[in-house]
Amino acid sequence: MLKGFKEFILRGNVIDLAVAVVIGAAFTGIVTAIVGSVLNPALGALFNAEDLAKALPVNIPTVSGGTATMYFGAVIAAIIQFLLVAVVVYFGLIVPINYVKRVSFRRRAEPDATAEPAPPTELELLAEIRDLLASRKD
Repeated sequence: MLKGFKEFILRGNVIDLAVAVVIGAAFTGIVTAIVGSVLNPALGALFNAEDLAKALPVNIPTVSGGTATMYFGAVIAAIIQFLLVAVVVYFGLIVPINYVKRVSFRRRAEPDATAEPAPPTELELLAEIRDLLASRKD
């Protein structure tokens, strides 16, 4: 039972997923700060709003006679935040891991120049002995 668990844990996909989740969770705070403190106010200024989360308001009437406001700028902010996280995960994790895998695969595929040639097989040795015995009779 422990052997099966060990094989499960040491699968490449499980480890890659765990790393991605941990790094993504840790990086979310940084991305949130950049989007909330830098990008939202800058993009909100383009839409004449305090920040992007309050930009592009649409007022809709309610049943009670009042209005409710939908902020489409908040959706744009969420999309920007998602794209930033995806870019960092791709270039910070996926590209380096793929490079390491490619280099490792090339090393395994190339024959080792320092390795000694394989010893002759039993059939090759018997053929050599036969040829030596045949040449002695002459």
